[in-house]
Amino acid sequence: MKKGIFLFFILITLKGFSQEQPNAVMTLSEYLGYVKRFHPIVKQANLVINNSEAKLLKARGAFDPKVEIDFDSKQFKDTEYYDKLNGTFKIPTYYGLEFKANFENNEGAYLNPEMTVPTDGLYTAGISASLLNGLLINKRMASLKQAKFFVNQAKEDQQILVNQILYDASIAYFKWLMFYKEKLVYENFLENADFRFTSTKRAYKVGDKPAIDTLEAGITLNNRKLNLEKARIKLVKASLELSNFLWLAENTPVELQENVIPDLNTLNSVDLTFNIALFNDENFDINNHPKIRSLEFKIKSLNIDRKLKMNNLLPKLDVQYNFLTERPTKINSLNVDNYKAGIKFRLPLFLRKERGDLKLAKIKLQDAEFENEATKVSIRNKVNAIQQEISSFQVQSNYLANIVIDYDVLLKAEERKFFLGESSLFLVNSRETKLIESKLKAIELENQFFKSKANLFKTAVISIAE
Repeated sequence: MKKGIFLFFILITLKGFSQEQPNAVMTLSEYLGYVKRFHPIVKQANLVINNSEAKLLKARGAFDPKVEIDFDSKQFKDTEYYDKLNGTFKIPTYYGLEFKANFENNEGAYLNPEMTVPTDGLYTAGISASLLNGLLINKRMASLKQAKFFVNQAKEDQQILVNQILYDASIAYFKWLMFYKEKLVYENFLENADFRFTSTKRAYKVGDKPAIDTLEAGITLNNRKLNLEKARIKLVKASLELSNFLWLAENTPVELQENVIPDLNTLNSVDLTFNIALFNDENFDINNHPKIRSLEFKIKSLNIDRKLKMNNLLPKLDVQYNFLTERPTKINSLNVDNYKAGIKFRLPLFLRKERGDLKLAKIKLQDAEFENEATKVSIRNKVNAIQQEISSFQVQSNYLANIVIDYDVLLKAEERKFFLGESSLFLVNSRETKLIESKLKAIELENQFFKSKANLFKTAVISIAE
């Protein structure tokens, strides 16, 4: 039923109708549901995950098997200097090992002697390894681990971004609701002022009231009309601001129509909409907060970088061993007498670059850890402050509700005295002005109360259903 009402609202925004439409209520829950589903910024937040998944795919590509073919030929004045063919198949592994198979076939009049191979070519199968620097951790291994952390971090950041846009949207809804209620207040008191002006004018004609009373009643009536027009303009501006968050599935913006009104019972449903009813400050685990989890993944990623930089302090010792054979189909043709092996050692004498990189990695890690601890304290204090603020608003609301009731009683008593000739129009208008001010204060206080609820929703990053 609720979706039907909202879809009706959506349809009437596309093309206006000449006849007046009945009011359609748009609740906060319906409104935020459509914002979460269709708003472009929410969709943009989803790209954060897509981006990190693309980086993970790219990092995994470092472990893809590779085929390499190298052919080089030179011929001059009918002389074949050389034809060199080298085909390689490599399989990188997670650690610093790489398996390799190779086929080499070279011929020519001026071929380098070391390139000479049997007529049918030479086959190679072997392994290469980094025994010190790069064995337990290397750049491609670190990139893959970090990419996995980035995916998890992106999911937490995405939730924070979505809650931010829902928070902004809810603030626009509460502002729209506040100005709508203010407009209702002015409409109600405009009727009172119009009735009082008509009654005073009629009493003047029969000689019961002086002419000055009709003037004062007319001034009050015009003031009420002026205030109502100001409230109407505020409501129009708030409606347009609210429309910024309303979109259709086809990325089509929606304009809010005049017959769509906010839910006047939002106070009774705001906790359920924000899932605040299930939020318990005592059971609030700061370590499960998306911001903290995001920072934890960032710290893990920086720790991987620190380990990589520390590993770079080790000497570079690369070794390889390859079996050579002319007949690869026969396993027994591989023996230790026919081989190709190599060893490569490298060590910078001062390691200043490596030591500098390690120091920078440690500084970044410490900075992230400090940020994590500071953020935990900040979030705890913010949640506690908001909870205290909400409790205070509830107390203030009770006081203000009693003030509104008392001012209403005073106004009605003053009106009875006025029509009995025992009071003046000035006192009636004064009582009414105080009542209007108290009602507007109550509406403004309710708006601040709603903002605090939304702020709690944003600070604690509470999830809401679609």
